[in-house]
Amino acid sequence: MLSMTGYGRGEYCEGGIELTVEIKTVNNRYLDVSVKAPRIFAAYEEAVRATIRKKLTRGHADVYVSLTDKRENKAEARLDESAARACLNALARLGELAKDAVPSAVTGDLVSVLRMPDVFVRDEDRSADDLLLSALDAALLSALENLNAMRLKEGEKLAADMLSRMDRIEKLVGEVAERAPLVAEDYRQRLKEKVQSYLDGVMADEGRLLTEVALFADRSNIDEELTRLRSHIEQFREICKAGTVGRKLDFLVQEFNRETNTICSKSNDLTITRCGLELKNEIEKIREQVQNVE
Repeated sequence: MLSMTGYGRGEYCEGGIELTVEIKTVNNRYLDVSVKAPRIFAAYEEAVRATIRKKLTRGHADVYVSLTDKRENKAEARLDESAARACLNALARLGELAKDAVPSAVTGDLVSVLRMPDVFVRDEDRSADDLLLSALDAALLSALENLNAMRLKEGEKLAADMLSRMDRIEKLVGEVAERAPLVAEDYRQRLKEKVQSYLDGVMADEGRLLTEVALFADRSNIDEELTRLRSHIEQFREICKAGTVGRKLDFLVQEFNRETNTICSKSNDLTITRCGLELKNEIEKIREQVQNVE
């Protein structure tokens, strides 16, 4: 079992390249990946997301990439001649329009051209070379490995907590099953006493009483619900042994709630109602934990 909450860090430090990848994950119904990286990796963000999708199925993941490139003989800034020519032409045209008003402020001002955007293509605007991409892959895989190690550890704690609560649920179901057969007899006794109090000592028709008790027993029968709850408990324990189980457990918890609500509505008995409310409390605590399971 894996938790959706975790943190992983991966580093690559070799040949003048210092690259770090950090991944933070939190709960989310579906998988959502946000990547924040230097512009040099802009074209490869989708590849990063694709790699993460192979390791994660649910949750929101924030990926942070930082890079320091200390390699020698890196590509220097490159002049974009077409952009520079366009800037010079614009300045010349501006000088013509201004005529003699402020010619020195606009004519032949190369400093102004240098300040124009896109005239020089900087290193960070370039695409990453093969060595940088290899460094990114290595750091990303390391971060994912560390992330999943933490998520697995957290998942084991979640599983232990939920299984301990499942033991409590099983005990409560046993108490309900033990009490259920006595409900009809208690009802028969209460009904008989009430009828006799109304009849003022006259014996009640035992046949009519038994008919009424039989109808009550049929309406309040919870054998099917108890059988399904026992089945759900067994399935829950089995599912917890697998890896990616969040959606299955989420569905199963809904079924626990459905059966418990039916038991409470049918019971008409204080003891069973009390057990039902305790069941709902434990199920809700499990539901909250399941929201953090991948």
